Amino acid sequence: MMCAHTPVSRQRLPDDMRPISPYPGYIRLGSHIFAGVLIVLFLFPFLDLGEREKRLVRWARRLMAVVGVRVETRGRPPSVRSGGALIVANHVSWLDIYVIHSQLPARFISKAEVRNWPVVGWLADKAGRTLFLERTRKADAKRMNDEMAAHLRNGDCLALFPEGTTSDGRGLLPFYTSLFQPAVDAEITVWPARIRYLDAAGQYNSAAAYYGEMTMLSSLRTILQAGPFVAEIEFLPTISARGLDRRQLAAQAEAAIRAAWAGDAPDSRSGSADRLPVEAH
Repeated sequence: MMCAHTPVSRQRLPDDMRPISPYPGYIRLGSHIFAGVLIVLFLFPFLDLGEREKRLVRWARRLMAVVGVRVETRGRPPSVRSGGALIVANHVSWLDIYVIHSQLPARFISKAEVRNWPVVGWLADKAGRTLFLERTRKADAKRMNDEMAAHLRNGDCLALFPEGTTSDGRGLLPFYTSLFQPAVDAEITVWPARIRYLDAAGQYNSAAAYYGEMTMLSSLRTILQAGPFVAEIEFLPTISARGLDRRQLAAQAEAAIRAAWAGDAPDSRSGSADRLPVEAH
């Protein structure tokens, strides 16, 4: 099962885009999140898993439209029912999760603190079926590895940001290797993916970047004021975990995403790190 590296045609956004007031966007976003809460509370109990996943994808696509981001896809994402798969992507923004969810209902690996975030954490748990890792407890790594491997063997599609933190979106940080072990144990397919945010001319756009000392509120304000822009996700050729150790697998996935930048990230650093992610939005 290989991922086709196919071209995409880009529809140009209007040339007269200007920063706009974020307040109408806040209202639209709040209404959309509230609708999501109602769906999970009152509709999900009566739906099977397949229907819940369809609702999740539909909700994520609508969310991207609400915040003024158009998602463009290159390559072919894993099929929901193609068997266990692990998506590994670079990490730029909290939007990355919804960019991927707009394509398929992957289950994310996240720091446990997210579970306690108001509304968002609850939705991640109940709708996204996120797997939460206690980063401060080294012993939790084995539990997470065992849980991930079981889900992969069961045919689930999981998603991981192996940089362990967000960047400014200009390049790639070194990968942490520890959470690649479940893919090795389950001998499944890894799908590297490159995410970047672009303006109307197809050039780097910093609006979505969520890193350093930024807060969620300041990030959201920047996104809503930026006007329409593009989130591009590129699914790269797949990598079989069979016969590889976690360091080799992480190195191949990192190299694939780094190569996709085609020399466009001169300040990105190479070299996978053999430890658990400790800083992640």
